[in-house]
Amino acid sequence: MVTRWARAAVVPIVLVVSISLSGVVLGRIYADDLLLRLVAGAALGSVAVGVAARRLPSWSVAPLSVVLLAAYTAGALKLAADHAEVAGPLSGIVTDALRNGIPRLLTAMIPVESTPDTVVVPVIAAWLAGLAGGEVALRARRVLLGCVPAAALYGGALYVVGPNAGSAGWPTLVFAGLVVLALAVTARPASATGLDAVPAPARAAVRARTLAGAALGLVVLLTLVAAVGPWVGARVSATPVDPRRYVEPPQVDSLDESPLNRISGWALAPEQKLLDVDASGTGKGTARLRLAVLPDYDGITWRVGATYRNAGRVLPAPATLPGVEVTRVTQRITVDGLTGRLLPVLPTPTGVDGTRIAYDATTGTVIRPESLVPGLTYTVTSDTPEPDVNLLPTADVPNGDAVARYLRVATGAPEEIQRLANQLADGNGAAYDRAVAIEEFLAEHYKRVADAPSGHAYPNLNFFLFGPRNQGGQTGTSEQFAASFALLARLTGLPSRVVVGFDTPRAGGEVTGADAVAWPEVLFDDLGWVAFDPMPKSDEAPRPVEDDFTPKPSEPPPTSDPPKATDTPSASAPPALAEPPAAAPGGVSTVLVASGSSGTLVLLAGAVALTMLMLRRGLRRRRLTTGAPAQRVTGAWLEFTDALRLAGRPVPRHLAATEAAAFAIRLAAPLDDLVAAVNTVGFAPEAADDDQARRAGEQAVAYAEALRSDRSWWRKLWWSIRPGPLRWHVRK
Repeated sequence: MVTRWARAAVVPIVLVVSISLSGVVLGRIYADDLLLRLVAGAALGSVAVGVAARRLPSWSVAPLSVVLLAAYTAGALKLAADHAEVAGPLSGIVTDALRNGIPRLLTAMIPVESTPDTVVVPVIAAWLAGLAGGEVALRARRVLLGCVPAAALYGGALYVVGPNAGSAGWPTLVFAGLVVLALAVTARPASATGLDAVPAPARAAVRARTLAGAALGLVVLLTLVAAVGPWVGARVSATPVDPRRYVEPPQVDSLDESPLNRISGWALAPEQKLLDVDASGTGKGTARLRLAVLPDYDGITWRVGATYRNAGRVLPAPATLPGVEVTRVTQRITVDGLTGRLLPVLPTPTGVDGTRIAYDATTGTVIRPESLVPGLTYTVTSDTPEPDVNLLPTADVPNGDAVARYLRVATGAPEEIQRLANQLADGNGAAYDRAVAIEEFLAEHYKRVADAPSGHAYPNLNFFLFGPRNQGGQTGTSEQFAASFALLARLTGLPSRVVVGFDTPRAGGEVTGADAVAWPEVLFDDLGWVAFDPMPKSDEAPRPVEDDFTPKPSEPPPTSDPPKATDTPSASAPPALAEPPAAAPGGVSTVLVASGSSGTLVLLAGAVALTMLMLRRGLRRRRLTTGAPAQRVTGAWLEFTDALRLAGRPVPRHLAATEAAAFAIRLAAPLDDLVAAVNTVGFAPEAADDDQARRAGEQAVAYAEALRSDRSWWRKLWWSIRPGPLRWHVRK
């Protein structure tokens, strides 16, 4: 009797343990063991229901198990919510977890925190595997087939983990051993097969067929081993596929992708309260909250370029460097007037509590899935690096593919900026010396003003560095200072990036628009990212740029020496003409000469007008029909801005595409396709297509024609032949 009950208990135990092993495998990428406990509970509950309901009709087991699954899932999600301190009614938590469980699990930052939306899928899958396996293995007595759901769940766990954890050697061996144990215990002895009562000839035939089947199975198995074995062997050392690559992570809009454009707006509203910071144990002085790190520059915009992953309260530990001390800082931050989705934090965050976040481990940028709202309070724990500045003079900078992102310079960099970079690098062989030379040059020659227009594209930086001071050149906000430093650093071989954030008292306090600042950082070996401050150090008038850097004058075209004068003219030279003789009586009259001159001027003016008209049409044709889609979209935008300039309402340089469309003169002609295409080109040029470029061009032309149609006849004529658009966008 004991043996019978022991054998009957083996299969349920094997099912429970094998399903729980999936929790062991998957739990390796979780921050705690709550997932393992919940999966094991689901396995035990579902198999126990199958054991208890063996004597009930088979059709009643599934509905009963589903009801109990709903109850267990609600309890598990309540436990996970309490564990993660997720507030809200249970119904809302369950609904949100069921709706977003799969995408959030596959976009979660590793280590994954056990929250309702990251445990709901494993818990439900474990229960269903136990239900299916129990019915097949216990009721139908097909043990090997009953282990298939557990094996599928185990394989799914391995797939979700992917390359984010080490090999699962011992759990796999245990899983295989459990299956073998279940098969061995439930195998029927020879006496139970009933062959002893079969006549000898029939028994021999049955055994012959059994041996033939076994032999055929062995042949098939050996064939599969020979065919698939090499592939399996090659896959053993291969890196598993990460399923997260197939799921789109959280995305941000242009406001959060390039917050550097917001510096000028904050500078114009210095009294606007953005944040309240409550810090403990951080000392005196000021610290810089980091809003976003911008490593990517395409000649137009510095961008975050991040891949955000949904994260829990615990973030991946930052890499430690030998020459860098780390100070742990905890801050409690309350949002006031700050908008967008980016969360300000001290570098480098190791935990965020109080709100759901997504995190990019490469840049250390943190976003909130929802927009910021006044009153939002969260707590940030950061391991702030403090590199030893005494090591900087001898430190080198890394190179190679690992830092290519921070050295990339887009094509089209102005020649004057390149020459300035070469001059600053000349004689400064050490990396730190080059960085200091750039820092000092910007601090000594340029002025910080609050009302400088936004912009850090190549033309903006070229005007900031070399534009006439009486026309707004050589003045800017921290946006232009930081962007210029980072560009010059890359041109001199220094891996650099731009950071946007806020100066805040270390002891805490209010953060206003006046505290918004951008600064550059340079990457050094063994020291990490080091911030530089290219801002002016005093209110004194900056030294003229021309004192230390003079743009290279253009070289005149080569000329030949003039011929030497001789007293005797050459035989082949024509004789010198004396004064023209007076017109003989009856010659051409003065009136006729004047009439001919007037006609010539009219013809000349007409030729010039026709030439301008043809050049303007050719310019439009080139802008809208030649080049890649991104180039044609840019051409359509130039047509739009030229039209507003011709109408006497030029677009301010600091406005983004959406703002410029709102600034434009209101007409019936729509601009939505044009604005969408410009934003696409600004942040993902490769995503622009021919149809988008065509629609953008059509809207730009339609808008320009609508503006022109409101003018008088002579203004329409001047609109068509005005030469301004031919030179407005020509780089000097």
